[in-house]
This record gives sequence, structure tokens and C-alpha cells, in this order.
Amino acid sequence: MPSKSSARLAALTVAAVCSTVSGVVLTSPAHADGVRIHDIQGTTRISPYAGRQVTDVAGIVTGVRGYGSSKGFWIQDPAPDADPATSEGVFVFTSSAPKVAAGDAVTVSGTVSEYVPGGTSSGNQSVTEITRPVITTVSTGNALPAPTTVDARSVPDAYTPAGDPAAKNSVNGLTLRPKKYALDYYESLEGMNVRVADTRVVTATDPYTELWVTVKPHENPTRRGGTVYGSYASQNTGRLQIQSLGSTADFPAATVGDTLAGTTAGPLDYNQYGGYTLVASELGTLRKGGLERESTHRQSDRELAVATYNVENLDPSDDTFADHAAAIVHHLKSPDIVSLEEIQDNNGATDDGTVAADQTLGKLIDAIVSAGGPRYEWRGIDPVNDQDGGEPGGNIRQAFLFNPERVSFTDRAGGTSTTAVGVEKVRGKARLTASPGRIDPASSAWEDSRKPLAGEFVFRGRTVFVIANHFASKGGDQGLTAQYQPPVRGSETQRHAQATEVNGFVKDILKAQKNARVIALGDINDFEFSGTARLLEDDGALWSAIKSLPKSERYTYDYQGNSQVLDQILLSPSLRHPGRYAYDSVHINAEFPTQISDHDPQVVRVHL
Repeated sequence: MPSKSSARLAALTVAAVCSTVSGVVLTSPAHADGVRIHDIQGTTRISPYAGRQVTDVAGIVTGVRGYGSSKGFWIQDPAPDADPATSEGVFVFTSSAPKVAAGDAVTVSGTVSEYVPGGTSSGNQSVTEITRPVITTVSTGNALPAPTTVDARSVPDAYTPAGDPAAKNSVNGLTLRPKKYALDYYESLEGMNVRVADTRVVTATDPYTELWVTVKPHENPTRRGGTVYGSYASQNTGRLQIQSLGSTADFPAATVGDTLAGTTAGPLDYNQYGGYTLVASELGTLRKGGLERESTHRQSDRELAVATYNVENLDPSDDTFADHAAAIVHHLKSPDIVSLEEIQDNNGATDDGTVAADQTLGKLIDAIVSAGGPRYEWRGIDPVNDQDGGEPGGNIRQAFLFNPERVSFTDRAGGTSTTAVGVEKVRGKARLTASPGRIDPASSAWEDSRKPLAGEFVFRGRTVFVIANHFASKGGDQGLTAQYQPPVRGSETQRHAQATEVNGFVKDILKAQKNARVIALGDINDFEFSGTARLLEDDGALWSAIKSLPKSERYTYDYQGNSQVLDQILLSPSLRHPGRYAYDSVHINAEFPTQISDHDPQVVRVHL
């Protein structure tokens, strides 16, 4: 079996070769003497020396990474050229813990390579590196090159040349324009020592000791300190990921709205989990912003409260039941109906054919009672084993909780995991052929994905149709910093098909009864401005009620510095009269370093 280092070198070679596909012709291997770092970096993303041997490249060590699979160190030329497009820093990949220290003046001979984090199929940009290095230490204890300040004035407002046909094929061969495009600006600093100062946290510290800040505090701010992702053309250029170059033990547990006060500085890296990343050898001091978890208003006697909540792979072995119960009772104020996503079967990820989830739901219901809430009842349909995606063996599905003291469920036999629920007209009213039932489970739209759960509820004598959804994930989509601009969102093809199915089913209900009350909700895994949302809303059958909120409050999830919408509640025309409903995105999870789910629940209160 090849060693990790040889496998890595093979990957580097493949990455360099694959770069030629996008129009960059690599020079055949040869030695290059008297080369400086800015010559290696060049004015595009791919080094003009890729695949070539270089000799005695001089620089000052600015940071050392002796952990993980990408061990090595950064060097920087203290005498920069006059071209802002050429970086003065480069990463030296050593494969084992480096024997240099920050402040060492070194010369490095080796092979210039282009390494693509995540592999070439990821679509990520590459990192220019010197591999198989021979290192000579010339002196020690030298002052580090002064860090370049990254701030609101230096980062352009435009993100990338996404409208350029050449960018769609790949930005690799395009000459960097760091004064015009943010991604070009960051690329022009790849490997260099950079600093940010007094930056606001826009994604909380995650389990991998990473957080995101913004150097543009006035760029699309949320009401609570984050940064709203409001369109595909507004990617928020001030976002930057922060990692620690040293021990992670002292990494701050930051919440959205906190500030990294003072200077945070270190080499600018690029990785597969977010792109450009400041690997900090100096971390600012965490100044708390005081953000607290939200609570919504309790519904009145005449209001029907319906919520959606992704409980993140909940199974009986979890220790989060009391916390989820507290969230439902105290923060959501015990909604009348709760659509739960990611309910797992009774033994979780154990893949032994178990599909029932009565123990999971029963344990949650008991916890809600213990928290002072009502004793909910539940309805759901067990999926076919290992057919609905999610964690292998977990058999995640949607399920309804409802408060029988406020709402009744219309049970109608016939709903199974493989039977399609239909709509019929009886005495001028729409009704489901089965309740609960699943929407067209045999359709290719739901392959390896959760099937929507439809049910009939009655509140104060009025029937309400509720459709619980969990659409296909965004897994496999290219990141915002991909070499292809705009990035390819391949996963949305299935969500578009799913949205069309749900929209068609709602239209069947409205055809049978024009004024039928329909609520479609859940983890849609797509934005309120997306093609998925437009297909769900087609012909006015539904409308995403989160759009009733101010833009600064439209988010349910926080990812890579962008506060964004993934969870939605959509209303049919008879429910969306002005003043007759109130929507709330209840922020209890996404903005905090401690989470019981990575999604914030949503609730709508409707006057019937």
C-alpha cells in the first residue's frame, strides 16, 4: 500500500495535469533557477511553473502546520514586486512535521504543484505548493513580513466574474483582477501573512474549531449580527473563515454577533471546507455580543400554530430529548401541530431492518410532558428500509405531532410506505384518500430521499391539509469559491422534481376545493429565492411565508458566514390574507456554538 505522502504526491500530479483541461498548458518538468515566490504564483490561479523543479526559492517562514494531512509551512518573500496580482507567499508541503520555525529565513528547492482540496471532482480551486522540498535554513529569529490588512476597503464588492463565459468553464486561466473581484483579491494573497481587526463573528465556532467573520460589518447584516445570503448574485464578499495554527484548546467558543477584538493574523490558506481561510497564529480576543436564544409568541385560542423543526437524526440513544422538548415547549410555545424532520427509527443508525420509530417519538412526547407541555399524539408512516436516504440504517422520516386538546387528526386508512395518497371531492370538499399518506412514493423524484407526508387536521371545525417535507440535500454542490463561476448546483435537479410533485399535489387539492386550507412545510434544503421555491409556488398554489419577514430576519440556517433559508412554511391562497397570519423564524440553534440541531425551527400562526 502506498504511503500517505506518495498518495498525496500522486494527487498533486493529477491535480496539475487536470488543470490543463481548463485551458492552462503546463510547462514540462525542468529546473528553474533564480525564481522568486511571486514568479511561482504568477498572475493566474495556476502557477506558470506548475510541474517544474525550482531551486533555492527564498523566503521567511510565516507559519508552520505540523498536524493533519497537510503538514508543511508557509514562506513569504519580504521584498514584494509591484504587481498586486502576484502573491508573495507559498505553502511548502513536507508530508511530515516540518523542522523549521516562524522567523526562519530559508531556501527551498522542489517541485511546484497545484493541489486541489477535496479532489478535482469537487470543482474547488487549487493551492499552489512546493512539494518534495529540500530545505536550507539560512538564519533564524527574523522578523515576519508585515501582514497585509484585509478590510472593508480592500475587499471588492463584486465576488467573481460569474458572467464571463470563460469563468463558467474555469476561472483558473483568467488573469487576476484583485481590485475588481473578491475571489481574485483573496487569491492574490494566497499563502501570505494577512490580518483582520475587530471583526464580527457571522458563523459560530463549529466542532472543528472554525468560525467565520466578516470584514464588512454593514454588508447585508441580520438583525442579530450575522450576514444574510439573499441571492445567488450576493455572496457577501467580506466573509472569511478563521482557523487556529496552534493549539485548538484555546480557540474561542464564539456566537454570532460576538467580536474578535484586536488583531487576528496568520497565513491565508484555501481548503475544501469553505475556501479562503486565515490560519491564525495570532487570535483576537473574543468580546461577547450577548446574543440569546429566541422565543416566539403563544398562539391565541383562535390561532392555529403550525411549526417545522429538523431535529437532526433523533433516535432513542440521543441525549437531546430534554433539550428538544424545552425548545418546543418554551421557545416554540407548544404549537398545535409540529412537523418533525429527521426522526430516526427505534435503533438509530443500526442497520438491521428496523423501521418503526414509535420509541423515538414516544420518548420525545414524554420529554415534552416533563417540560410542561401538552401530551402530543403523533402520526407517521414507516419508510421502506434504507430507501429514504439520510444516515445509513437510520431510516429518517417526517412525522406529525399534534395537541389533541386543540386539534384533531382525521385518520383515514390506506396510507402505506409505497401507496400514493390521492385527492377526491366529496360533497364539494377536498379530502385525502388516505390520512396520513405519502405523495407518489414510487416517483423517481423521491429516489433515496424522504417522501412527503400528507395529513388532514381539524381546528375549530375547519379542515387543514398539512404536507410535511424534507427535500434532497445540497450534498455534492460546488462551493461558492469553486473554480467554476457560477458554481454548479447539481443537487437542485432532484429538488426541482420534488417541488413540482408537491406543487401538483396541492393543485389537486385546490382543484377539488378552491378555498382549501393547505400548509406545506419542512426542510426544503433550498432558499426562498431559489428555483425550488418558485416551482413550489407555481401558479400561486403556495407562497413561502418567510418572505413576509424583513430581509434581516430571513434565515433558518448559518453556513460559511451566510445566514440563509433552508426551512420554509408555504401557505395556500386562503391562508395568506394580510393580517391573518404571523410568521416567526425562531433562532435557537444556528447562531450558537452549542446546538441540538443545526436548523432553527419555524412557526406560523394562522387565523382561520
